[in-house]
Amino acid sequence: MAITAVTMNLLGIFDSAVKAAEAVRAIRRDELGDVVVYGPTPDHSIDLALGVETSPVRVFVLVGGLLGCFAGFALPIYTVLDWPMITGGKPLISIPPFVVIAFELTILFSAIAGVIAFLGLSGLPRFGQSRVNDPRFSNDRFGVAVTCDAAKEDKVTACLEQAGAEEVSANGAK
Repeated sequence: MAITAVTMNLLGIFDSAVKAAEAVRAIRRDELGDVVVYGPTPDHSIDLALGVETSPVRVFVLVGGLLGCFAGFALPIYTVLDWPMITGGKPLISIPPFVVIAFELTILFSAIAGVIAFLGLSGLPRFGQSRVNDPRFSNDRFGVAVTCDAAKEDKVTACLEQAGAEEVSANGAK
C-alpha cells in the first residue's frame, strides 16, 4: 500500500490584480504548489506571473482552413471530372467558379477546427462543480487557489499573506 501525501487547497482573496500576481510569482518561484487564479477581469500581469503561453488554437484554425480550401477545390474538380458537362464552351476545370466554394469551406473548416480546439485544449465542458465558487470573484476581488502538500501549508499561507491577501482560507484536504 503506497503512502500518499495529503494535499491542501488554500485560497487567498486579493483586492487587486497586482497583489494577486505578486502572490502567484512568490508561490511559483518557491515551487510551493499548483496555482489557479480567479478574477472578474482578465489581467496581463497575472498571465505573466502564471507563465501563460500563446494558445495553440491558431495552428488548428490554420490547418482547418487549409483543409477546407483543399476540400473546396477538390470536391468540385472531382464532381466535374466524374460528370463532365461542358457549358458555354468553358473548360471543365475552370478555377474562378470554384473559388467561392473553396472560400466558404475554408471559413467553415477554420471555424469548426477553432471551436473544437478551444473546447479540447481548455478541458471543456466541465461537468463537475468548480473547486472554488465565490461570488466575489465575479464582482471585484481576485482569488489565488493553491493546491499544495499539507507540509507546505504554512509557507503558502505566509506567501499569500505577505503579498497582501485580505483573507486566506483552507478548503480542506483532497
